[in-house]
Amino acid sequence: MVMLDMMVKQFPADELVVATFDHGMRESSFDDAEFVEKAAKKYGVKVYMEKATLPVNASEEQAREKRYGFLKKVAKKESGDIFTAHHLDDLIESIAINCLRGTGPRGLAVLNSPGVRRPFIDGFFREKFGKNDILKYASKHAISFRQDPTNTSDKYLRNRVRSLVAKMEAKDKNALYELWKKQKQIYEKIDLTTRELIPRDLEFERRSFAQLDDNVSLEILRAALLKIDVSATRPQIFDFLKAIRTYRTGKQFNLPNDKLIKLNRKDFKLEV
Repeated sequence: MVMLDMMVKQFPADELVVATFDHGMRESSFDDAEFVEKAAKKYGVKVYMEKATLPVNASEEQAREKRYGFLKKVAKKESGDIFTAHHLDDLIESIAINCLRGTGPRGLAVLNSPGVRRPFIDGFFREKFGKNDILKYASKHAISFRQDPTNTSDKYLRNRVRSLVAKMEAKDKNALYELWKKQKQIYEKIDLTTRELIPRDLEFERRSFAQLDDNVSLEILRAALLKIDVSATRPQIFDFLKAIRTYRTGKQFNLPNDKLIKLNRKDFKLEV
């Protein structure tokens, strides 16, 4: 809600679009979506709403996949970029969670998806915002908002991490923020290079991956999978790499989003 208020003060309302997604995973979720819709109309901003029917026990990854599928659809229709309200504390939480899960170096360059802007941390609003900064803005400008009741549950790893991040000193958060910026720049260069290495027809020789370093292979495969709208975790990509190197001729590998890749004797092809 703070991001919407700040955007409306910088741009004409007819240049903005609000997209709100109801995961359908808890009873109050529809009320949240309706609250956003009313706020958008109050500002005179066009709004899109969509409801999913995810099970209550759906994973955070499943919910994210559905949500961003909707956001990308709206962005494509409106020829615009996606803006989300992730802030400094969200950034630190994501880095911490990736470290707990045994991340590779890319795990430090979080919240860096192509076509998605994070104005509270990427310099769009000139200065970065943490959770307390956003709450102060909301109080100062009398902005109403709703809280997800699951945010207080220790059932979720992110919530447990969040309570620890809240206790961090500002200097430590800023140090991680500077590290994130550095890693983000490094991976922007890596992404540019890997895109140039990927064949246009997405057809690859299996033997080339036997000769390449693991990290180089993983980056090439990651970039190639994004071409077919498959966002895979590092362990998933590493399993794919092992399959490329070891599977017998004709065997298939199952990627996220139910993508099946047939591994021929010499090559394989990624299909959209």
